[in-house]
Amino acid sequence: MYKLIAFDAYGTLFDVYSMGELAEELFPGHGQAFALMWRDRQIEYTRLVTMSDPSPGGSKYYLPFWELTVRSLRYVCKRMNLNLTPDYEKRLMDQYAKLTGFKDSLSVLEAIKNKGISTAILSNGSREMLATVVESNGLTAYLDRVVTVEDIRLFKTVPQAYELLLKTFPVTKEEVLFVSSNAWDALAARWFGFDVFWVNRLGHPYEEIGEKPNYEGSSLSAVLEVI
Repeated sequence: MYKLIAFDAYGTLFDVYSMGELAEELFPGHGQAFALMWRDRQIEYTRLVTMSDPSPGGSKYYLPFWELTVRSLRYVCKRMNLNLTPDYEKRLMDQYAKLTGFKDSLSVLEAIKNKGISTAILSNGSREMLATVVESNGLTAYLDRVVTVEDIRLFKTVPQAYELLLKTFPVTKEEVLFVSSNAWDALAARWFGFDVFWVNRLGHPYEEIGEKPNYEGSSLSAVLEVI
């Protein structure tokens, strides 16, 4: 049925909230709140950059995802009155560069490859940071391509971001299953015309607008049940 299974990276294959453990070590009592606000501000910056200039040739305000991640880190520390020393910033960003994958990320990708189905990442991440996190988690051999919005200088959820998969692989929309743990990402991919699997690890409600995902599960492993 599907010729390509494409995954979001951050939050789907790699655990962005694992940063809370290091944050708690550096900023006792603030780790969880820090991690949540950092992630939210990071995504807010991508939307601000894109919505303020959604030009076909890319936003004139575009900054690589890595740079937005650093700047959102600095903002959150100022907002929470936390002392972000140069050493703390380096430690946090070094860990972000090599985020831990979820326990089933590798096994799911391997199983899909064994079925003869193509695999890819479609991410807001910049090429260099994606290469690092993929390699550090041992996923390189199980991914046919790592596709980044860096090529269009516009972040998800613009349609051009999802269209990158159709330009990279010889597939139609109907032959793609897009997998994301981010409901906003899943919704936008559904609107674009992909079938979607929403990885709902935390048992959250889905968005109150748009089409529901084709599939939903509490782990990546559940994806194997629908292909």
